[in-house]
Amino acid sequence: MSPSSTLPRPVALVTGGSRGIGAGIATELAHDGFDVAITAMDDDGEALAAIRNAGARALGLRSDLSDLADHARVLDAVMAWGGGIACLVNNAGIGSPRRGDLLDVTPEAYDKVLDTNLRGTFFFTQAVARQMAATPASGPRAIVTVSSVSASLASIERGEYCLSKAGLGMLSKLFALRLAPLGIAVFDVRPGVIRTPMTEGVAGKYDQLIADGLVPMGRWGYPEDVARVVSALAGGRLAFATGSVINVDGALSIPRL
Repeated sequence: MSPSSTLPRPVALVTGGSRGIGAGIATELAHDGFDVAITAMDDDGEALAAIRNAGARALGLRSDLSDLADHARVLDAVMAWGGGIACLVNNAGIGSPRRGDLLDVTPEAYDKVLDTNLRGTFFFTQAVARQMAATPASGPRAIVTVSSVSASLASIERGEYCLSKAGLGMLSKLFALRLAPLGIAVFDVRPGVIRTPMTEGVAGKYDQLIADGLVPMGRWGYPEDVARVVSALAGGRLAFATGSVINVDGALSIPRL
């Protein structure tokens, strides 16, 4: 359910919201009644313009999720701009620095991916959850983590990435249990093969895999496929399903014979 137009617009915070899935989510939330703050490490002008064109206020903040010392600055800026956060979307993340043999993964690559995707997300979620717990609710509240089908499907050429996404699955369970008594719903959204700038480098490979039947629906996913799911969860109508995993993958993750 979209927030009521007669009430102040609730605030959504989307990490990694400048492009790809994050930008799609931010724009969808803006269309559905939220003012939207986004974090990004790169240029966010196009994403902010899309949010504003949807009739919402927009705030862009440069931030490196792996820098835990910077989390308080980001959260303080969002609070000063929009007040309490009604929805956190944990979307920021990085892929494996180099795909290759599992036996060749370096500690440096492992630490880089886990520090951003899992450690950074955990502590940022913790900071936002504390703020939510301390702020009276005026409407639905949700935390949605965009993980990946790689949380359960193993890709040995990018092991550190899969480990980080598997960890996010447990993160969502833990926060769902902790925040359920406060009425804050927590979800794990797992995209499959999504056409974004992050996947451009392997687009030819996946074009062929999809043609060969990898994705039962027979197509790429797109940011708007994920965005529609996230916005539905943010709106509060599915709050009693807190702790759920939602696969957005065209049936990719269903085991088959």
